[in-house]
Amino acid sequence: MSRTAETPEPGPAPAPCSAPRAITDGRPPELIPLPGGVSLRRRREADAPGLNAAVRTNLVHLRPWMPWADEAPTLQHSQEMCRAGEQVWDEGTDFMFVVGLDADPGSVVGAFGLHGRIGAGALEIGYWVHIDHTGRGLATAAARALTEAALALPGIERVEIHCDQANAASAAVPRKLGYRLDRVRDAEITAPAETGRNLVWIMDR
Repeated sequence: MSRTAETPEPGPAPAPCSAPRAITDGRPPELIPLPGGVSLRRRREADAPGLNAAVRTNLVHLRPWMPWADEAPTLQHSQEMCRAGEQVWDEGTDFMFVVGLDADPGSVVGAFGLHGRIGAGALEIGYWVHIDHTGRGLATAAARALTEAALALPGIERVEIHCDQANAASAAVPRKLGYRLDRVRDAEITAPAETGRNLVWIMDR
């Protein structure tokens, strides 16, 4: 799993003059089929129950690497996160997805995001996958699809994946996809298993 695919805790609405700047004028597809009967879909408020259940089920799996997994979220919190995700999509700053089973509408077996937090012309992929669905290539397939979608957006010249040096499973994803390891940088430790050494993987257009 890579840096969180959650959105920050929602706060007061910004004043019009301080509205976030869109990272791109385009938008990725809202539905991306993947191999094996699963799909990436734009995260909506209707996904809150499935997302909440998946997070609560996977807290032990997520807690070592995800700072937001220190306690079980309430359904209200998940609803707020999903609403915030819809807002940032519309603003063009972040694009939040869930992975669901095609045969089970509403299911959530993972969460992914394209995040505009690394500067102009770039998006960062964050992700986690339900423990019952790891080891099947799901993270790699979804990250490949999002890499292609991101680099097809106007103004996006590179995609990055960041993960802790100790997170071998997460680092395997960009390595399989042909990302280059650009650098290892010091980072604040925010989750129990982190080392404070962050791998920065890059794919250029």
